Amino acid sequence: MAPPNDPVASKLSVLQGERLDKYFDLSNGKFSVKGVPLLTEVPTNVSFSPFTSVCQSSDAPVPLLQRVLKLDHRGGFLGFNKDEPSDRLMNSLGRLSGRDFLSIFRFKTWWSTMWVGNSGSNLQMETQWALLDVPEIRSYVIVIPIIEGSFRSALHPGSDGQVMICAESGSSQVKASNFDAIAYVHVCDNPYNLMKEAYSAIRVHLNTFRLLEEKTVPNLVDKFGWCTWDAFYLTVEPLGVWHGVNDFVEGGVSPRFVIIDDGWQSINMDGENPNEDTKNLVLGGTQMTARLHRLDECEKFRKYEGGSLLGPDAPSFDPKRPKMLISKAIELEHAEKDRDKAAQSGVTDLSEFERKIVKFKEELNEMFGAEESSVSSPGCGSCSCKAENYGMKAFIRDLRTKFKGLDDIYVWHALCGAWGGVRPGSTHLSTKVTPCKLSPGLDGTMEDLAVVKIVEGGIGLVHPDQAVDFYDSMHSYLAEVGITGVKVDVIHTLEYVSEEYGGRVELAKAYFKGLTSSLAKNFKGNGLISSMQQCNDFFFLGTNQISMGRVGDDFWFQDPNGDPMGVYWLQGVHMIHCAYNSMWMSQFIQPDWDMFQSDHLCAKFHAGSRAICGGPVYVSDSLGGHDFDLIKKLVYPDGTIPKCQHFALPTRDCLFKNPLFDQKTILKIWNFNKFGGVIGAFNCQGAGWDPKEQRIKGHSQCYKPMSGTVHVFDIEWDQKIEAAQMGKSEEYIVYLNQTEELVLMTPKSDAIQVTIQPSSFELFSFVPVEKVDPTIKFAPIGLTNMFNSGGTIQELEYIKSGAEKRVKIKVKGDGDFLAYSSVSPKKSYLNGAEVEFEWLVDSGKLSLNLPWDEETGGTSDVAFVF
Repeated sequence: MAPPNDPVASKLSVLQGERLDKYFDLSNGKFSVKGVPLLTEVPTNVSFSPFTSVCQSSDAPVPLLQRVLKLDHRGGFLGFNKDEPSDRLMNSLGRLSGRDFLSIFRFKTWWSTMWVGNSGSNLQMETQWALLDVPEIRSYVIVIPIIEGSFRSALHPGSDGQVMICAESGSSQVKASNFDAIAYVHVCDNPYNLMKEAYSAIRVHLNTFRLLEEKTVPNLVDKFGWCTWDAFYLTVEPLGVWHGVNDFVEGGVSPRFVIIDDGWQSINMDGENPNEDTKNLVLGGTQMTARLHRLDECEKFRKYEGGSLLGPDAPSFDPKRPKMLISKAIELEHAEKDRDKAAQSGVTDLSEFERKIVKFKEELNEMFGAEESSVSSPGCGSCSCKAENYGMKAFIRDLRTKFKGLDDIYVWHALCGAWGGVRPGSTHLSTKVTPCKLSPGLDGTMEDLAVVKIVEGGIGLVHPDQAVDFYDSMHSYLAEVGITGVKVDVIHTLEYVSEEYGGRVELAKAYFKGLTSSLAKNFKGNGLISSMQQCNDFFFLGTNQISMGRVGDDFWFQDPNGDPMGVYWLQGVHMIHCAYNSMWMSQFIQPDWDMFQSDHLCAKFHAGSRAICGGPVYVSDSLGGHDFDLIKKLVYPDGTIPKCQHFALPTRDCLFKNPLFDQKTILKIWNFNKFGGVIGAFNCQGAGWDPKEQRIKGHSQCYKPMSGTVHVFDIEWDQKIEAAQMGKSEEYIVYLNQTEELVLMTPKSDAIQVTIQPSSFELFSFVPVEKVDPTIKFAPIGLTNMFNSGGTIQELEYIKSGAEKRVKIKVKGDGDFLAYSSVSPKKSYLNGAEVEFEWLVDSGKLSLNLPWDEETGGTSDVAFVF
């Protein structure tokens, strides 16, 4: 309860009761909105409370608070009570039947995806929210399980259409029986406004997180980068990173950021020498029971000698070496799996399997031993030498010396330090190996190697009282050696180890307090990418400072379970994750659609989505494994990108459909550029979640061409103030990026019909047509050699006065500039000099070629005179 003189509390109390309009009603076993039943057979122990009767105080900024209070009559809280207290309580909210819903559920501990249905029994376990279609009043209602006290909640399926809510603390020592606000409900006639309004209200209520609009995003949001993971896995080392960056520079695209992924830390296994790194790790999975034994870089990086890569005799790097190590490690992994399967099937003589495993291990160790890095000093490998000319500091300094455009260098770490946490006794921190206990809610999730390994080894958990010290100890060192940010992964392990620490909510609060404090101190308040974090605990408790995070599962270049078609269908699954998760995650963080590999079979498919996702673009290419022609459709020569102005979201006609395996729906996502809108249409059909098998699998019968329609109304123009006026245009020119067609469209025109092949796409740029005078119509499209052509237009001015009419355009990038013009200009100018242009009378295509000028930052001033 707020103190008597709290102005926010006063404001809330004054407004409480002033609303005459009543949206929700719970009576006679029915939960209704505007008289329309949403849930029937609601148990008598379920309650509904208006927003202001529960929310009594908030630290939200005044404008945000006022916005929420203005709409508080649209929302309220659901609660329930039980006779007996427990640490995990399940209760029905009522029966949902015959009403379409879109939901997000956890299919792994750390990853979420979409699901649709029309009954409470269709829900999946660990559902994070459910959006209900209410066409009777042309509106939508969202049900969001939230946090109350030390309990967090999720929706679950019940029998006969029942919607179940589960409230759990994560500790048998923390029990409750009564909840007044364990879920939030909200109604709105616009599904995108609904998300904003609902999560804004929850933010005002909980005071445990901040919205994206309250924070700044990392500098890398509009840049191109490279992540080392798929290039090296755990074999990453300075020489490889150096030559990896150099590959891009020589290819004509300079990365502006690098993420040194897993493999740089000092880790070892229980039972090994506590002062030495585990040797010869290659594949993800082999490190998941390892723990940090020191908080700085591992020996591979500590041994780096400054300047060794700057001179003319810098050592070369064999790009085949990482691939050979990975290939041999995969052979070893397969041999171990074969042994385990044989043992499970009852085979008693495993000697042949063991012989093969020993052989592969010896071969792998020989491959490591044959390649000693020539950029290291043997005298600085196992000591604590922090000389300026050795280790990570020297390496980062040399990277920046050589590659001037490298703005940011991030490194990876798990939330608990390493996958297995911190090794007890190895640092100044109080650490204890804590056994893992999974919530029954995770029984419905997909089998996951990471979970198996973490449960096997437990987590070396730093005591939550030392979380501030823990993160500052790691991050202050990293900042001092030149690292500008971190990718924090494996975030949702805290729920496994919360039994002794007051439960998952209280443990998360302590850890996120430490992380928030360190982020503000060491990385400019926003130098962090969150990953493996897609659960409501994180978003409600961990995003006070964090402003960017992954919205999809990892990019998988092939199916780890062996389906040969997975190389194709997994890519569509990834896009669905990203598009639908962005609907809620974008309220908290800048959506990050993850890396991909530019030489993958579906690289173009990925590139099309990254071009309009509204976030950074980065790849995880192996050395020598680049498609620079493709990358240059996404990235300017200076390493920046033509980023959209918003984040990509699914169109309304996709919300209650299944674009993965309903055999009819194309995924359409919309976004804005400064002077137009864009629709991406992607054929993602061919795979999806199987509730019975509890895994994502291929549906080969769906992997075929799909047809659909695209219209200017698919773009939600009102979602950005600057774009709203563009949505009122009388006419648009539509440019189809892949087929290079131009189409004139008005709001009254029929939709554009499109057929898209499997794992293929089309990008539709919608640009308002301007009447320069009654006889001249004009619309700039941008550089057509870039996927997001409209994003290349920086400034646009129409000069309609005087005898001569002019259009002035500032364009960034080089290549083929295209505009629509109903008549041919008299003249065209490029940076003040008259130049030739081409105009086609049949289509109105107006084009000219633009150069890249380093002195102007790659921008060109284009003018047309009529």
